[in-house]
Amino acid sequence: MSNSLIQLIVLAAIAVFLILRLRNVLGTRDGFEPTQVDERPAQRSMDVIEDDPRASDTDLTDHVDPDSPAYAALVEMKRAEPSFSLSEFLGGAKQAYEMILVAFEKGDLSDVRAFLAPEVATAFDSAIEGRKSSGQSADVQFLGTRETALAAAEFNPASAVAELSVRFVGEMIVAIRDADGNVVEGDAKTPRKQRDTWTFEREMGAADPNWRLVATGA
Repeated sequence: MSNSLIQLIVLAAIAVFLILRLRNVLGTRDGFEPTQVDERPAQRSMDVIEDDPRASDTDLTDHVDPDSPAYAALVEMKRAEPSFSLSEFLGGAKQAYEMILVAFEKGDLSDVRAFLAPEVATAFDSAIEGRKSSGQSADVQFLGTRETALAAAEFNPASAVAELSVRFVGEMIVAIRDADGNVVEGDAKTPRKQRDTWTFEREMGAADPNWRLVATGA
């Protein structure tokens, strides 16, 4: 075998060795290495899931039909204020209902006036003054709220104002007494069910976290 042929074989072996070393160090686009083309659709899919609360938001689906107008309004509320929780709101609404209802029946709104819209406070004040002018008083015992459920939801994107209507069923003992202490309305011993639908309002994203009662109804 000639010297030139031997040198050619040696050089070829060195070249193969260097190629294999480079492949080990740098890798190739074969196997499990993701390409840029593969990553982009996956990222877009994740963005869509995270941007759509219906995909995993049980805070809403536990209380509202995902196909309802109320659900769509709640989704917009969460976009305006991501920290908003419907479950927490309903819990707070229940407490507000009990406090406001008892305050009204007792004729003293001082502790709950901050949670009342001006027109609601005026209507409550008028009813309370009417009772007082007749010499009436009330004995009130609140036994609990048996039902708290979302009835409706509306959201105005232009003003960021949200309105949530809540259906309550409460149970309480109320006895209205005249100036002589005689029961003229209600019963001092027998509980009664109180059914109400109240609407609360708030600007989403505002610094003030309190919702105000803006409407009452049966």
